[in-house]
Amino acid sequence: MNLITLDEYIARTEHDLPDATGELSGLLRDIGLASKIVNRDLSKAGLVDAILGEANEINVQGEEVKKLDLIANDVLKKCLQNSGECCGIASEEEEHFVAFENRKNAKYVVLFDPLDGSSNIDVIAPVGTIFSVFKRVSPVGELCTLEDFLQPGYKQAAAGYVIYGSSTMLVYTTGDGVNGFTLEPSIGEYCLSHPTIKTPETAKSYSMNQGNYNSFPENVKKFVNYCQNNTDKKAYSLRYIGSMVADFHRNLLKGGIYVYPATQDAPNGKLRLMYECNPMAFIQEQAAGKATDGTQRILDITPTQLHQRTPVYIGSTQLVEMLTQ
Repeated sequence: MNLITLDEYIARTEHDLPDATGELSGLLRDIGLASKIVNRDLSKAGLVDAILGEANEINVQGEEVKKLDLIANDVLKKCLQNSGECCGIASEEEEHFVAFENRKNAKYVVLFDPLDGSSNIDVIAPVGTIFSVFKRVSPVGELCTLEDFLQPGYKQAAAGYVIYGSSTMLVYTTGDGVNGFTLEPSIGEYCLSHPTIKTPETAKSYSMNQGNYNSFPENVKKFVNYCQNNTDKKAYSLRYIGSMVADFHRNLLKGGIYVYPATQDAPNGKLRLMYECNPMAFIQEQAAGKATDGTQRILDITPTQLHQRTPVYIGSTQLVEMLTQ
């Protein structure tokens, strides 16, 4: 079998990028390296007390922090600072963005959720890393600024995620389709396993925390009722893991819709626009799907703050359109 590694694939397709100068390619390789380190640490969960359980901290989101959240955040931060291609980062785990003093000449900023679904770690359910890359708008040679991060999603240079499950897989796009690479543990390399991913236009499954049904908007309640009581055809299946990466990944490959609407407790939605919804929306659209907040395309939202939240309906085109209509 002729394996194409992530590094080989990036090198082959580099000339197709709008700014084919090597910086973005190098940055993607560095993110791949960071994810291998995170994957190594995750494989020790349950064996090493220092990496399992609560960190006894509350992050800027008001959420309990796991030790592995901090470890993954630190790994990504260090790898990106050492890469030379990234002038600053913003993380779901940190209140403010971080400008790298020693990388003022770098052209890109990276936003990331270091360990999505970390509450699943203790029960060995899938978790993931999500990342979003923007080309800076501030002058090269100076420290990056907040404006470099607060760009609408359609300006992303690249976006992707890594899912750590029964196998480890990196999925990314640079605006020219979506490709997936599975980690081959015997050689320690990501290899192309899912070229040119396309989401089925429709499907018979949906992903949401249905326990919040009573506080859902009326259109979401109607959608759930339709899925459960579709008398003319087979009822839809509820598939919900509790990690956006895992639920999104299944729907990306098999078809379906991931729904996290506004609720009474979270009137602006729960998921973060910059760390979760923007990168996933970029991937979903590149895979022939749709992503909306219920009234507008996710990628058209102009952010006003780093930790901005939004409702999200994302997945197969027909299902997203059905729900939003």
